[in-house]
Amino acid sequence: MSIPLLPPGDADLRLIVFDWDGTLMDSPRRIVHCLQRAAVATGAPERDEASLSNIIGLGVQAAVQELYPGADEAFVHQFTAAYRACYLEAEDAPETPLFAGVPEILNWLDAREVLLGVATSKSRRGLDQALEATGLAGYFVATATGDEHPSKPNPAMLRCVMERAGVEPGRTRMVGDSVYDLEMARHAGVPAVGISHGVHPPQRLQGAEPLALLPNLAALLEAFRQAERTT
Repeated sequence: MSIPLLPPGDADLRLIVFDWDGTLMDSPRRIVHCLQRAAVATGAPERDEASLSNIIGLGVQAAVQELYPGADEAFVHQFTAAYRACYLEAEDAPETPLFAGVPEILNWLDAREVLLGVATSKSRRGLDQALEATGLAGYFVATATGDEHPSKPNPAMLRCVMERAGVEPGRTRMVGDSVYDLEMARHAGVPAVGISHGVHPPQRLQGAEPLALLPNLAALLEAFRQAERTT
């Protein structure tokens, strides 16, 4: 299948921005686990796994408000703190490995002098911890997090990454696994690629009209290689 992606190195493609959870890192199980633990810790009604998976990609406070409509500020703060403590510190929470193909695609793009960024709903502390643990920090010229900006699909964090990288929307691509990533990109005027190995199924991602919809990062790398071979 031909994928309409500009080849890295093309003058019109300068920056690729990745979501983190569910796109580069296989962390949805840990997120769901810690949301469940936070509900217990705060005495909140528990939500089923499908409901919890659905809100992955939103900022934590926006996710809590989605799960518990009408919740007051004090509850949102308490729940958020309990969730973050579990995610960052709990030893019994599921592991969060990188998805297959992450080093390969980052190395390949970096070798072609494509700038790389991250726009994630993680906290700054959470992202910095993940970057240090994975050794990937040196790949990214700009990152933006959910505690620094309004929640996706608001385009603020993607615009921040582009501003820091000095690249305009037309020369940027967003890669994410949730409709919130794709909608954020649309609001920012950035073409987006959906990856379906994360939290939202292909049919839901397709509804956000991505430039391309691919099953995993290996397929994205092959699409870029194909684009490079045909130019």
